[in-house]
Order: sequence, then C-alpha cells, then structure tokens
Amino acid sequence: QVQLVESGGDLVQAGGSLRLSCVASRSAISIMGWYRQAPGKQRELVGTSTNDDRTTYADSVKGRFTISRDNAKNTVYLQMNSLKPEDTAVYYCYAFNWPTNYWGQGTQVTVSS
Repeated sequence: QVQLVESGGDLVQAGGSLRLSCVASRSAISIMGWYRQAPGKQRELVGTSTNDDRTTYADSVKGRFTISRDNAKNTVYLQMNSLKPEDTAVYYCYAFNWPTNYWGQGTQVTVSS
C-alpha cells in the first residue's frame, strides 16, 4: 500500500511560481506524477516521472512546469513557473506501481489575474 501526501498549494498572482511536493510512504514506485482538476472540468494529466527519471508533460504546461524526484526522500516535486489563471485547479499527486494506481488528496492552486 502507498500513501501520498501533497503540499505547497497556494494563492499566487499570474506570472508567479509555486513548488508542490508529494511524499510517498514507500520507495521504488515505478511512476509518480501530477494531475489537476479545475472546477467543472475533468481531471487532466499534468506530467509524470518514471523511476529512471524520464518525464512527460501535457502540452499546456510544457516549458513552464518541471517534475523532479528525490528518491532518497520518496518525494516528487512539481515546479510551476509563469503561472496563468487557467492553471487554477486542485493538483493531485499520482503514483503507479503495478498493478495499482494511487492518489493523494489534492492541494489547491489558485492563480489570480
């Protein structure tokens, strides 16, 4: 079993930056990453990171967001720069360790215009 705990959500102005953190309760997780869900919309992929440090990103955040991992701390980060109002959402940490998907409880990011 894996538990995921996110932190770092906040209210920021457009153009600002935030870094989200997600701590997993165990190591050696194959894939970790981030999803987000805006009010009235479906949950969407932000990006993922594999345990060999391969990353993918949604087109909407590519070049602005960066996912990194600190395996010694069982932690994945989402560095968000040049934030836009459309980035406003609840951000969920995600992990996959075959055959199971795991989700954090979410952290609110609000970007004011």
